[in-house]
Amino acid sequence: MVSGTGDRLTDVVAAVVEVAAEAGEAGTYTVESAQAMAAVLKKVAVRVVIDAEVRGFSSGWREAMELVAGDGTGAPRAARLPGPDGDLRPRSSPGNG
Repeated sequence: MVSGTGDRLTDVVAAVVEVAAEAGEAGTYTVESAQAMAAVLKKVAVRVVIDAEVRGFSSGWREAMELVAGDGTGAPRAARLPGPDGDLRPRSSPGNG
């Protein structure tokens, strides 16, 4: 999760817990107040997740477009992992010669 959005959610959860504790001490904590606080938490959490997803998508998209439009220096390269015998050459597979 992105730090700013995670911090925002943490602040809201802390505030809701504080309000719930104060209501409990005052004897005014009810099922309805618990449902209202849960609804607030749900709305904030949904917004935080959507913000994080949109930011992640847009930064990934921007990176992909930079690679496509760039000069090729940042282009991804395929790396070969050594086989069990340490050989880096491609293995022939059935039907591949």
